[in-house]
Amino acid sequence: MRRLLVLQVAALGESAGFHSLETVFPAVTCTVQASFRTASPPSAHGVVSNGLFFRDLRKVMFWEQAASLVKGKRIWDGFRGGVGMMFWQQSLGESVDLVLSPAPIHKHGGGMFQDCYCKPAGLYQKLCETIGRPFDLLNYWGPLANRKSSDWILAATLEVMESEAAPGLLFSYLPHLDYDLQRYGPDSAPGRRALDVVGGYLDRVEKHAVEHGYDFVIFGDYAIEPVTRPVIFPNRRLRERGLFASRTVGGRTYPDFYSSKAFAVADHQIARVYGAVEEAKKALRDLPGVETLLDDGEDIILIAEEGAWFAYPWWDDEKPPDFASHVDIHNKPGYDPCELFFGWPGVSSDVTRLRGTHGRPGKKTAWKTSVAFPSKPGTLLELAAAVRDHLEK
Repeated sequence: MRRLLVLQVAALGESAGFHSLETVFPAVTCTVQASFRTASPPSAHGVVSNGLFFRDLRKVMFWEQAASLVKGKRIWDGFRGGVGMMFWQQSLGESVDLVLSPAPIHKHGGGMFQDCYCKPAGLYQKLCETIGRPFDLLNYWGPLANRKSSDWILAATLEVMESEAAPGLLFSYLPHLDYDLQRYGPDSAPGRRALDVVGGYLDRVEKHAVEHGYDFVIFGDYAIEPVTRPVIFPNRRLRERGLFASRTVGGRTYPDFYSSKAFAVADHQIARVYGAVEEAKKALRDLPGVETLLDDGEDIILIAEEGAWFAYPWWDDEKPPDFASHVDIHNKPGYDPCELFFGWPGVSSDVTRLRGTHGRPGKKTAWKTSVAFPSKPGTLLELAAAVRDHLEK
């Protein structure tokens, strides 16, 4: 029986030589990956953003990794050939045979021990020895994020594919294209170079798949569009109207989600507003840059105009929280693409530097496969269902 590699390439939009694919909404990493592994929409699996507001805790949490956050059956539930997940979000504790995911330990006095969570035990250490270096988290996100992250993940993926314990179904992920498309824009010279690198990677993947008895499905999660409009600050508007509460600690302003009547969790071109729905609607209806305001009966979903994106800050002239100028993906109650740029003392706070963004509906991605599906999928959910049906044969 041939095995199957499912490779997701971050920010791979429509490209020559690929089929077009309508992705899910919102078009962000965690939502897309959860939708693919369940062949169900966000309303069913619950991962409606890269960051979620946990109502019982009154806390916004981004990039949490527990597989239990993704509700629903997996597309591999009827498959008996072994399953592996490498660098997919929400993979910790997943019902699979192989897992590899970044899992640093943050030191009490600052800094961190870089490490990857792995299953089975010893997998990460063995891959480090074979590749000749450990995975560097600084290449995966932050001002130093670059193709070296994809280099390492690709090498590890190919090594797993040729091992004696190679799983029959293997998920993997290449991140680097996203960095330069956000930094410089999809039509920039750095963006085109990053795409050329992807082409080289995929040539290697396809050749390796043939040599080691794998079919492949390669797909993009979202497409990057140029930033052409001013940044949108929904939390500043909510604070002006007395809905977003903050408190000052050590001369810096921090959010108070216990007292806030409403606040926005910004994630690229989407912002989900929690709290007093009607009051928040009145406050945000005429906010410049907002194209659509949706009411799902519990929360409000804001969609940015083409070329615009949502930023999480609620402060203006005050001293910002200490995490604002650092790479701190878990404490910031919103996605912060400024972490891709150096600033002082850590990362930039200049929102005008970003040149690419994503998340809105309508931008198609790309996919290709060596599998002869009975019909050609046109949406991400159809592609996931086709993979599920293929695995059940």
